[in-house]
Amino acid sequence: MNRRDFFKTIGLGAAAMAVPVGLGPDRQASAARNKRGKLNFVFFLIDDMGWTDVGCFGSSFHETPNIDRLASQAMRFTDAYAACPVCSPTRASIVAGKYPARLGITQWIGGNNQPTPYQHYLPLEDVTIAEALKEAGYATAFVGKWHLGGKDYYPQHQGFDINIGGDSSGAPPTYFWPYKKRNRALDEMPPGGEEGEYLTDRLTDESIKFLEANKDKPFLLYLSHYAVHTPVESKPELTDKYKAKAERMPEHEGPRFAAVYGPYKTRMVQDNPAFAGMVHSVDDSVGRVMAKLDDLGLAENTVVIFMSDNGGLSTVAREGSTCNLPLRAGKGWLYEGGIREPMIIKWPGVVGAGSVCGEPVTSTDFYPTMLEMASLPLKPEQHVDGVSLLPLLKQRGRLKRRAIYWHYPHYHGSGSKPSGAIRAGDYKLIEWYEDNSVELYNLKRDIGEKEDLAAKMPEKAAELRRLLHRWLKRTNAKVPTPEQLEAFRQKK
Repeated sequence: MNRRDFFKTIGLGAAAMAVPVGLGPDRQASAARNKRGKLNFVFFLIDDMGWTDVGCFGSSFHETPNIDRLASQAMRFTDAYAACPVCSPTRASIVAGKYPARLGITQWIGGNNQPTPYQHYLPLEDVTIAEALKEAGYATAFVGKWHLGGKDYYPQHQGFDINIGGDSSGAPPTYFWPYKKRNRALDEMPPGGEEGEYLTDRLTDESIKFLEANKDKPFLLYLSHYAVHTPVESKPELTDKYKAKAERMPEHEGPRFAAVYGPYKTRMVQDNPAFAGMVHSVDDSVGRVMAKLDDLGLAENTVVIFMSDNGGLSTVAREGSTCNLPLRAGKGWLYEGGIREPMIIKWPGVVGAGSVCGEPVTSTDFYPTMLEMASLPLKPEQHVDGVSLLPLLKQRGRLKRRAIYWHYPHYHGSGSKPSGAIRAGDYKLIEWYEDNSVELYNLKRDIGEKEDLAAKMPEKAAELRRLLHRWLKRTNAKVPTPEQLEAFRQKK
């Protein structure tokens, strides 16, 4: 399926690249009200949610009415990227405004047995977006998954007044209270809870308490859900709901799983009941937080951002959680399925409701964008790799950026191998560090990355490769040597 046909299937057609222009009187009045006070920020970061895991991005199995409603009030970015195909590096890029290669955090923290060394914490010297907003008088709360270092590097040491649930964990031991299993627990969860309590709901409860307590001051609520990361556990009634829905679906044409990458199986259809239940609970969370903003009279003065940290887990040795089609592969890979994300930004009075942007953006861009939204001084020495999205949000032009880059010099449990990538315009090049081979794709015509153009367009491939290598050098990226790669392969 090509890109145009895909957007037609979700009701966009040729309008996928168009952005409505102008604001009605009500929205102009709202914009005027917003000028009289500081903007608030609510940032939803979802873990392992794929590009097509929500209805407004194409899912017909997962039910996400609240996220879809948010998109109808906001700008939806069709070509938004995580800075890495795994979690910790992207999370660092959001709060620090730097590419993972520059930070040295190129692997999920705790991932061992890798040929390329990487940093296991976000340095305290980096001024996070939370610290920048706190300096300006904002109340700041982090709720959920952190995964950016040990105790000395937890959110409360990185600009957040409140930390609920954010520790060194990459995933919860279980999604059910008391969130303990064997010798593992979530260190920063507050006391309380009861039998049957679900983690996504509890994190939402705590977020709502923060909103109520800080309704009279500017705030940043960073709600970073552990969902929809493994373990794949949803509330029993939701698992039952989607199990029944899956049984009613027409029989899938072709295999449900395909051995695309050697022994690794790729899920070819969204029909996982427990995973769908997890998505459903995330959607409920978005709905509850949005309703609370309305109840408190804060909705018209609050920017809401929705994003995922990497693609959906579709390719593993067992069974992946979701299907990312029409994108190729998933979490762990630099193909589109591993890095393209469902991204939404609501800015009342400024962003046209239901607008859609097709310009490539990435997770380093949030930091300068939020500062400029809040009319605060930029920190270019910190968010050195981010670009403010205001020209796109205000429909006043395009970004002055030549390319977006990725560097993942590690092996992953999905079967992916050390690689780097660059997207410039419609073209994307992937370089594999084991053998220095490259692949070239035209994403406008081939969103599924099925036709490798490297042999047909050697000059374009060489041009993008030069740009990628210059960027690797500029960011002091650690590229594995042939000796490191061979030693690792021998150990395996």
